[in-house]
Amino acid sequence: MAEAVAELLERAARRGAPLEELRALRLALQAVPPAALRARLSDDHLGALFGLLSVNDREQVSTCVSILERLLQALDPLYVIQNLKEELQKGLFHPDDSVKILTISQIGRIVENSDAVREILNSPELLRQIINCIGGEKIAVAKEAIKSLSRIAQTQEGLEALFVSSLLSDLKNVMATNDVVRYRVYELIVEISSVSADSLSYCANSGLISDLIGELTGDDVLVRATCIEMVTSLAHTPHGRQYLAQQGVIDKISNIIIGAESDPFSSFYLPGFVKFFGNLAVVDSPQQICERYPVFMEKVFEMAESHDPTMIGVAVDTLGILGSTVEGKQVLQKTRSRFQNLLNKIGHQAKNAPTELRLRCLDAISSLLYLPPEQQTEDLLRMTESWFTSLSSQPLELFRSISTQPFPDLHCGALRVFTAIANQPWAQKLMLNSPGFVEYIVDRSVEPDKASKDAKYELVKALVNSKTIAEIFGNQNYLRLRAYLREGPYYAKAVSTTAVEGAE
Repeated sequence: MAEAVAELLERAARRGAPLEELRALRLALQAVPPAALRARLSDDHLGALFGLLSVNDREQVSTCVSILERLLQALDPLYVIQNLKEELQKGLFHPDDSVKILTISQIGRIVENSDAVREILNSPELLRQIINCIGGEKIAVAKEAIKSLSRIAQTQEGLEALFVSSLLSDLKNVMATNDVVRYRVYELIVEISSVSADSLSYCANSGLISDLIGELTGDDVLVRATCIEMVTSLAHTPHGRQYLAQQGVIDKISNIIIGAESDPFSSFYLPGFVKFFGNLAVVDSPQQICERYPVFMEKVFEMAESHDPTMIGVAVDTLGILGSTVEGKQVLQKTRSRFQNLLNKIGHQAKNAPTELRLRCLDAISSLLYLPPEQQTEDLLRMTESWFTSLSSQPLELFRSISTQPFPDLHCGALRVFTAIANQPWAQKLMLNSPGFVEYIVDRSVEPDKASKDAKYELVKALVNSKTIAEIFGNQNYLRLRAYLREGPYYAKAVSTTAVEGAE
């Protein structure tokens, strides 16, 4: 087969191949391993195939793209950039999107190679063309260009090339294409800024982060909603948070939330602004964030207490994020009866709301109630028990009824709530004292699909790994759980049948 490939490549290099031969080459390549292809390839072969992309025949172009994808993957990225630089540049200009995707994916390979990426840094024209790809109509091309530029910027030389040269003007020019492309460039800038404080410094000095923040705090409510997602990503890193605090951005976001009371269009951007503080509280200190920006907590409660399903969903998500840490739980506990009442509403929504909101409530409840074994003090255990009882008059039965409904997502969501409390003694006692609950746990027949079986197995594992389970559940029940765990999530008992002579 390798000989057939070599012959077909030679024909293509000599005189250009008719479509039938290109199809045959594409098929033959699938049977030849990359190492064998590498030994048969020459610059002439590749040059001829790239040359065949210039015709106005979509099928021929498509066939050549498939062939080149296979051949180029067999080559070292350094070889590709050193010997096919001109072809790559032409490919980025090509009117056919499949050729652009082929080319930009090769750029993606090259930038991952520390030797090959230097060749790109020494080719400003190629870099310029990659930047222009951000403005292309095809989202796959734009995303690959952003990914490649982000990778290039992970070196000092790359940062210099992008931000301390004429390429910065190209970046700003491509932003002017339209709103969508402008946000793509902001996305790139945030990705680069997140790498290190040094990267952030280059991006800040370019003026592009200031532009992003200017749009965030501007008057266009739809632009605010888009920009807050990027600023939230920037806040995921310590140096990003420090920069936002120093520039007064966090205070500005807080003030916009305060001013939202009188803004009839605040529903467009408020969810994103609240999520920003929720994420900030988790990666920073929940107590400090909530004390410094009291409007955040107040707004979360207002949204959760409202009748707007969109706002309730965001508030529930945020409470789940905030309550995922012990410090966050303690902040919520300080609100006393207000949070207890809110839990009752969340329990009601988990039972009666549309499916998507029910799932979000179940996930938030799991997050709020979970306590790692090493943090199970008497006070915290009393707190999670009181939260659980606030959810409903009969909370265990509430989640058990949800877990028996024929909707896999809800079924698994309810099982995750049981798993969250499974290592807490008060919950184990509730489970033991609930008629039929232990039998339900070890009953494999009620789990119809893989996700359900996995969720049930996690519940059993959480119970077995608890230090108090044997004492509370008793030895017999404990051994049943141990057996379930040992047999694995997908165990099925063998059923023996007896054949009877003459039976039909």
